[in-house]
Amino acid sequence: MENIEQKKYRAFSLNNFERIPQVEKYLSESEKRDIRVVGSVLPFKVNSYVVDELIDWTRIPEDPIFQLTFPQRGMLSDEHFQSMAEVLDRNGSKEEIREVANSIRLELNPHPAGQMEHNVPVLDNTPLTGIQHKYDQTLLFFPSNGQTCHAYCTFCFRWPQFVGMDELKFAMRETELLVEYLREHPEVTDVLFTGGDPMVMSAKQLRGYLQPLIDADLPNLKTIRIGTKSLGYWPYKYVNDRDTEETLQLFRDVVDAGLHLAFMAHFNHPVEMSTAVSKKAVENIRATGAQIRSQSPIMRYINDDPKVWAEMWQGQVDHGIIPYYMFVARDTGAQDYFAVSLADAWEIYRKAYQSVSGIGRTVRGPSMSAEPGKVHVVGKAEVNGQEVFVLNFIQGRESDWVDKPFFAKYDEKAIWLDDLEPAFAEEFFFEPELRAMEAH
Repeated sequence: MENIEQKKYRAFSLNNFERIPQVEKYLSESEKRDIRVVGSVLPFKVNSYVVDELIDWTRIPEDPIFQLTFPQRGMLSDEHFQSMAEVLDRNGSKEEIREVANSIRLELNPHPAGQMEHNVPVLDNTPLTGIQHKYDQTLLFFPSNGQTCHAYCTFCFRWPQFVGMDELKFAMRETELLVEYLREHPEVTDVLFTGGDPMVMSAKQLRGYLQPLIDADLPNLKTIRIGTKSLGYWPYKYVNDRDTEETLQLFRDVVDAGLHLAFMAHFNHPVEMSTAVSKKAVENIRATGAQIRSQSPIMRYINDDPKVWAEMWQGQVDHGIIPYYMFVARDTGAQDYFAVSLADAWEIYRKAYQSVSGIGRTVRGPSMSAEPGKVHVVGKAEVNGQEVFVLNFIQGRESDWVDKPFFAKYDEKAIWLDDLEPAFAEEFFFEPELRAMEAH
């Protein structure tokens, strides 16, 4: 592979995005205004690699990476857009802008699926606000140093982490509590480091979180997962950044300690894997013994095409990446803008799945990470003369729910579990038990 020269990292936000040469060249004043209005509510951050290497500026606004990173007018309702535009147009104070933005944010379901109410565990009567424990085997950990990203995805369901509303954040600094919780919960086998993006941290910071887990020698801990978009947004991290070798050595140390290191890569479009530096980064990570799995939501304007998914999955297999999940865009933030109906998502998945060989059929989806669990849209069927969705749980708040088929009335407009009605029953089989859980 050719010698890869590192691009100078430069971040752009709402305060300086108009300094991007391509913005000046390709965007109208009206389009810039739309970005300012929407970006005052939803987080906006992009970097020089994404701007220069991934976006085809001759195709905007249709370019998928432009849609993925730059706020679009349709991401806010007309009412919300006008509320913010009115304040900005009359040069309202920072406090006024913040108040309007926060009132809008609170109407966008900032923490879906019971994240704040039902997923936060307790240790010695103290809520561990930097941890989520929804499924028996898997615990999510939010390191406080990893609660930002190299660039922000416009669809991100964790957007509250980035908008300055501290009461909506998950973050935890101390790994001692994490280790203690793991000792008391032997059912946990996997710890997922998430954010934000843990890979914005330096190797030294990341080691500060991972080394205590290695040293604790917990018999129940089998896998450390790292959820990250860095392979798409800043692959230099693993090629020629200032602490690349320290980062890769940390990965080796995790593997050498007998732990499985699963690098959960977020790829939303094949173009993110097309650069030489991205391919080299994948090669370097895999050489440490880490395994790379890929996941993405299916989103209108970005990847709502079976050919895109087939190309993405096949390209991942070609480079030793394991296709893992196709998600449905969560019911938060700009969901209405990106939403693909469950019927269309299943058809796109099915056609893409048919287009790859068996070795690429490790992927599961479409999957909704809803309040009761990860609900898999298995397909469409006719039962007793009625069209239905066939569903099951990949993960559930109650482990006994997992892999039990159930049925919903077919609705070609439904985009989320809450839009579906039970078929052949008054309620879904899990609902009485879910209500009892929520009551406690």
